[in-house]
Amino acid sequence: MARLLRYSGQAALHALFALVVGGLSTSPPYRHLAPDDALLRLSFSHPGRIKADCRRRTPEELAKLPPNMRTPLDCPRERSPVRALVELDGAVLVDESFAPAGLAKDGAASGYRRLVIPAGPHALRVRFNDDARVEGFNFEREARIDPSPGKVVLVDLLPERGGVVIR
Repeated sequence: MARLLRYSGQAALHALFALVVGGLSTSPPYRHLAPDDALLRLSFSHPGRIKADCRRRTPEELAKLPPNMRTPLDCPRERSPVRALVELDGAVLVDESFAPAGLAKDGAASGYRRLVIPAGPHALRVRFNDDARVEGFNFEREARIDPSPGKVVLVDLLPERGGVVIR
């Protein structure tokens, strides 16, 4: 009798726990975005250009180096940061510089921004600069976008596909 009562109590507690978990999985409802909003996602990983040119070592500098390190050119590894400027209908949403990764700053710069925007037609202008030696921007794209509510517009930097990609 005690064993039956113990198992019945365990079953009742497990059922109560399952009901609580089930209830919390549907309530409160999760809203990804407000009903009239869309999402603009800036997401890229891009190695900037090398920050400085190679320079030729002098004979004196070469003589001071160990024989196995006597290369005539001294080429720095550090890469330029990648600057991103995103404008929607003339208003600046993102104006940031993303630093290269790595201890020697020789890796790719990565950027991710999630921006909630109103659904509907907009003028989008995206510009990137991946070379610290260049004034202004060396990648640019303007587009008309018309995201419906709940949709996502992705902005990426892919030089092998023409530069700024908007999907």
